[in-house]
Amino acid sequence: MPELSRRVLCAALLVAPLAALFFRPSIRSLLKPHTAMDPDSEIEFQMPGVLRAYKSGRVERFDGTEIVPPSPAGDPANGVASKDVVLDPAANLSARIYLPPGLEPGKKLPVVVFFHGGAFFVHTAASPLYHKYAATLAAEVPALVVSVDYRLAPEHRVPAAYDDAFAALKAVVASCRAEPGDSEAEREPWLAAHGDASRVVLAGDSAGANMAHNIAIRLRKEGGIEGLGDAVSGIALLHPYFWGKEPLGAEPTDAGYRSMFDPTWDFVCGGRFDLDHPYINPLASPEEWKQLGSRRVLVTTADQCWFVERARAYAEGIKKCGWEGELEFYETKGEGHVFFLPKHGSDNAVKELTVVVDFVRRC
Repeated sequence: MPELSRRVLCAALLVAPLAALFFRPSIRSLLKPHTAMDPDSEIEFQMPGVLRAYKSGRVERFDGTEIVPPSPAGDPANGVASKDVVLDPAANLSARIYLPPGLEPGKKLPVVVFFHGGAFFVHTAASPLYHKYAATLAAEVPALVVSVDYRLAPEHRVPAAYDDAFAALKAVVASCRAEPGDSEAEREPWLAAHGDASRVVLAGDSAGANMAHNIAIRLRKEGGIEGLGDAVSGIALLHPYFWGKEPLGAEPTDAGYRSMFDPTWDFVCGGRFDLDHPYINPLASPEEWKQLGSRRVLVTTADQCWFVERARAYAEGIKKCGWEGELEFYETKGEGHVFFLPKHGSDNAVKELTVVVDFVRRC
């Protein structure tokens, strides 16, 4: 079987349900806008079974819409308690927080600020895939996990997601540093009681991994955050969504294949940033990596992931750019993009989770 056909077939088999990205083999024939007599039926962009956006501004989401409630009294499977909170009332920024069981009063834990995937336009912190993953991570480390509900495109184009992610980090640190007399708006009780602001890890999968990288860059560029400084303890990039104008490594060069990916970034940012902007292609501006606000980085991927070449190049490039820190790279054989979400509990998913857990513990 030709390599292109094999890769597209693997993608089709591995992406149901959609976990963090989005492609189907037939998408390139459906990405082109359609015209109709009714202006509200003129399509700006669509991914079959995932999302359809109309030029009128109407958006239909077909994936990532299912939600599960939090478990304030503790999940029967692992004892992890969870609740939905407003991190920043002024920005209407919310998150789901996970607290592992059996904590002694005053016991401080590392804090994982997690950004879910979904191509910047589907899924939430309450999606079943992400709820299960975040709760498991909280139990295994153990850690406080803050899964952020950032604004989605196209209603809110990039960089809205990055702005929300940075605001979330500020709010989390402020709550961890809060004193008993501080107002409720400044002091989230679980974070105030158990969050260790000196051990904050940014993490995410796919688009969320992209966000974790970019927030770590912004952290140092903007001179840091009060109570944290200009660096977090670590960043965990799980199957990061990076792309670029030109094929990299063994990426297929076929224009049809690349047309499945190229329009997506243009859609989520409204054409504001091209495919070689540092937001989506860190390799285009390696000098920025010197400003990465972390001394520890974990990059995971899989050999059938659409972005595996980008993850490999990121891991190699960060070591060569002058960044001084500890890099860990982990690649799973025989699996596709973010397989550990739909295959939660499988042998390979458990092995990857163990890598992430060990990394957070070292941070």
